[in-house]
Amino acid sequence: MGVLAGHAFRSTLSGDVSLRRRPMRRVADPLTLMGARIATTDGCLPAIVEGGHLQGVSYTTPVPSAQVKTAVLLAGLHASGTTTVVEPAPTRDHTERALAAFGVPVAIDSAGIHVTGGVPLQAADMIVPGDLSAAAFWAAAAAALPGSAVEVHHVGLNPTRTAFLSVLRRVGAHVVADVTDPRSSEPVGTLTVRHAGVGPVVIAPDEVPGLVDELPVLAALATHGGALTVTGAQELRHKESDRIAALAAGLRQLGADVEEFSDGFAVNGARQLSGGVADAAGDHRLAMAFAIAALGARDGSIIRGADVVSVSYPDFFEVLEGLCQ
Repeated sequence: MGVLAGHAFRSTLSGDVSLRRRPMRRVADPLTLMGARIATTDGCLPAIVEGGHLQGVSYTTPVPSAQVKTAVLLAGLHASGTTTVVEPAPTRDHTERALAAFGVPVAIDSAGIHVTGGVPLQAADMIVPGDLSAAAFWAAAAAALPGSAVEVHHVGLNPTRTAFLSVLRRVGAHVVADVTDPRSSEPVGTLTVRHAGVGPVVIAPDEVPGLVDELPVLAALATHGGALTVTGAQELRHKESDRIAALAAGLRQLGADVEEFSDGFAVNGARQLSGGVADAAGDHRLAMAFAIAALGARDGSIIRGADVVSVSYPDFFEVLEGLCQ
């Protein structure tokens, strides 16, 4: 949407069932303020974008969202003047790093993140590192199971993404993150995680923006004898599913003790999971999280709709089978 907002033609954006459930006014509203015309379908996709001449704005995101920030900054490349995004809490900075790598000056200060329109981008050769959010499932599995260890190579270790690793250490895992290419615009390296006990952890609201994608797998980890309490995570209700409700329901179906809050949840892992049938609810991260939880169950488990992992990690179950041998 951010790119299309700056171009004078009509575009229609849609997506799979999960994407069509996600709220899009949070993206459409700032782009409309800049001069684009965007019509959503009851606030969701499909959306029609009619772009054109944009004016730079200063926009404060209502909730921390790297996706909204990215849309506004990309639109700002095509806008007159300067575009500023102000965040209530810092979010992942992949877009800022990418713009700088492609020759766009990005100013970051206490007043926000600033880009000036009309700056031509320069071609560059880039290497895309492995996704830490995908590696998080293997890291959590190693942290959960006694005698386990995993080593992940060429994974992104961007500091705005590594809060998950700090939580693993608080849980009790042995974690080593070794940056092997500090010169890259995106830090890349090797991640090693070993089981060393699973203890209780509390995630405070100010930690949630840096952990929002990893909260389901942290919940799965807690079922292996630990405990996890999360608050301030109401944003999870607006993902590919209502992740709070669907996560709590699925873990309960596997035998977990889970309490659901309006803005979070609590998992008490004092009892071993029995195993059962969990519904992924059309959400790739839930399907993978339930698989990690099921590794500790007394009996077998079934995950309904598990093929949804193809959204982000098509060979997830093949890799899991290889690691478990």
